[in-house]
Amino acid sequence: MSLVRILILKLLKNTITEKVDSPSGTAKMIADGINEEFDHEMNFQHGRHGNETKRGKKEIGIHALRGGTIVGEHSVLFAGIDEIIEINHIALSRKVFANGAVQAAIFLSERKMVYMI
Repeated sequence: MSLVRILILKLLKNTITEKVDSPSGTAKMIADGINEEFDHEMNFQHGRHGNETKRGKKEIGIHALRGGTIVGEHSVLFAGIDEIIEINHIALSRKVFANGAVQAAIFLSERKMVYMI
């Protein structure tokens, strides 16, 4: 696939006043992971407001949208010529985050070595 554009889309819960970081830590982590695969050659572009130029081939576009009762949604789009590959994760409840924290605590409590997270 000829990679033209990468877009990370983050949808957050309810209103802007409830969630103030943009992009979220998770979106930053995803962007950093993608950039690592490109040997850190990519630049991050936050939004497009006031930018009247084409997206560069070495840009990762990061956009944050907020509304409704969306707990968390992350989408990565790999947009090429005549095709798009999209990877999504949608959290419908905060329970998934709590369950993940509990699983991580159990995992760490069963280990004899110290882990840095």
